[in-house]
Amino acid sequence: MLYCYFVHVNEEKRQITRRRLENSRTYGWLQRASEIMDRYYVDAALGFAIPGGIGDAIAALISLVYVVFTAVKIRSFPLTLAIINNTLRDVLLGMIPFYVGDIIDVFHRSNQQNMSLIRGFVEGDEETIKTVNRKAAYSIILFVCLCILIYFMVKVVIWAGQFLFSLF
Repeated sequence: MLYCYFVHVNEEKRQITRRRLENSRTYGWLQRASEIMDRYYVDAALGFAIPGGIGDAIAALISLVYVVFTAVKIRSFPLTLAIINNTLRDVLLGMIPFYVGDIIDVFHRSNQQNMSLIRGFVEGDEETIKTVNRKAAYSIILFVCLCILIYFMVKVVIWAGQFLFSLF
């Protein structure tokens, strides 16, 4: 009987927290940003319109709001790691030269993935929590690899730009 009481109290606290988060202005902004960036392909359009990785960097700056929300409002280190993981992967894929990365951005939809992780985590979805924990477990190694790859991708973009500029 005592166990049922604690389960009920924890469930009640979780519901209060969930309602507080879902009613926050930031949560609503994240949902709108997710829709605008991925459903209307603004993420890909930024990369296409502003070449050289700058458009992808702007899209990544917008994605930082997800990171701040999970770190400050939700206060979940594993969820924050999973969101950073998705954001870095999106930046890396978007920076693939010759607009291939922009085409990939159309299908990758990292903002919707981030919002789905946040929504599932806040709602207490067991499958989402398992996914978040799994991503967090390998994220640190992956972060180092992604940062190294992004560094080399920036070098390749700079090299390609210098090469193309030298032709003219």
